[in-house]
Amino acid sequence: MDHAGRAVFKHGMPRVREWAVWSLPRPLLALWSVVTCLYLAWIILGAARFHFRLSDLVLFAALLACGAFSVEMARRASEPAGVVKDVYAVWELPVVFLLPGLYALIVPAIRLALTQWRVRRAPAYKRVYTVAAIGIAYGCARMVYMGVLPAHVDPRAYLWSHTSMWLIAAGCGALAQWAINQGLIAAAFRLENPAASIKHELFAKEMLHNDATELCAALLVAVGMTISHLTLIIALPLATLLQRSFRHAQLLNEARADSKTGLLNAATWEREAGAEIARAVRTSSPLAVALLDLDRFKQINDTYGHLLGDEVLRAIADTMTGVLREYDLAGRFGGEEFVMLLPQTRATDAFRIAERVRAHIARLPIASPTGERVQVTASIGVAALDAGSSRELTELLAAADAALYRAKASGRDQVQMISTSRGLSAVRPSDDPDGDAGFWQGGGPRRTVTVGAEAVLAEDDGAARAGGLHPCGTLQLPVDAEGDAEDEAEGSESTTTTSALAV
Repeated sequence: MDHAGRAVFKHGMPRVREWAVWSLPRPLLALWSVVTCLYLAWIILGAARFHFRLSDLVLFAALLACGAFSVEMARRASEPAGVVKDVYAVWELPVVFLLPGLYALIVPAIRLALTQWRVRRAPAYKRVYTVAAIGIAYGCARMVYMGVLPAHVDPRAYLWSHTSMWLIAAGCGALAQWAINQGLIAAAFRLENPAASIKHELFAKEMLHNDATELCAALLVAVGMTISHLTLIIALPLATLLQRSFRHAQLLNEARADSKTGLLNAATWEREAGAEIARAVRTSSPLAVALLDLDRFKQINDTYGHLLGDEVLRAIADTMTGVLREYDLAGRFGGEEFVMLLPQTRATDAFRIAERVRAHIARLPIASPTGERVQVTASIGVAALDAGSSRELTELLAAADAALYRAKASGRDQVQMISTSRGLSAVRPSDDPDGDAGFWQGGGPRRTVTVGAEAVLAEDDGAARAGGLHPCGTLQLPVDAEGDAEDEAEGSESTTTTSALAV
């Protein structure tokens, strides 16, 4: 026995140490451990108080069968990656309201085990966390539900004598379940990817509408099940239609999005950006377009492989989504080139936003399979449409592309800018650690530097001209201890953010 035990320890423990869960960042691993242990402890406590009744088991089996049918429907359409919107709460919340608490705790484990087997194999630790989060949410929902109802009443009998009070109790429980589940998922989502937008992924308007519809359908199924189990025959086709409508919304989003990054694809971005620019011209509003290109991305692919390159692209997309505002448009033009549209944004603010994106990218914690940190930088070209100016999307993209070319030629990892009425920047961004500034930081000695002619896209006395020569001029640059000029420039609302010269 001792020999057998040592053999199991010797050959089994390395497998445990190789589980993917141990590679998670420590805060995320701590959250995973706490949530999973709490869920298991709750199941043990519920099992100690459980009283078996055949009628409860029959009702549980009927609702579980409907959930299994929904899983098979997901199998036919395939389960998408990432945050998935489903209708399983339609069958699982009635378990919370009509059956003992242990059934509510174990139903997500059964359903997700079936999903793992029949639909799509996901990392086991992700399935375990999802099961634990949903189970805890169901347990809390039952506590709220039973807390609102009078003590020592049969919930199913109480429904018919006090229907309004029962609906209030069930509604409070459903809202508690939604809030706790969303909170646990959002916490893991934030720890796994700090740059990602939780609001976009979990609290978008369409998703909130779907969640409200799902909770209402669950309450109707719970009420119907107190009348007859045959209610499921009526509810099943309706839930199937609801599931198809959710899937249809997901397909529409997938048709608009780039499959690798989740940002808008080129065609969708151009269509929506064109409409936004026309609106800005009509209302005399400021606007900016920015082109972002990763520096030496081919070298990353050649050195570390395309899988790491894809990880870099997703990290860039998450960074852009997290830094940009809700109404900004971010898209992928293909390869390592991305594009941003910034409505209601003056030149100074556009430069700040682009510089913030650049700084966040430079700090991305991307590691190779060997643990080596992979340095990722980006060059960004910005073209600003000043209030009252009139430009087409193609003109702004051409101007942003010219600024991007200048950023590449000037050493990469910087932001360059063109204003449609002012000129092309010739200055690299500041070394501000927060990445917020396109202005001088702090004081210090300065010296005058002469700047040569620049190619610009500008308006002179109201007439548009392209490719003209910028007059020579001077600017004040701060100098370090050796007297070298820093590669930065001042900006204000009345001048181009990084341009040293006035048109």
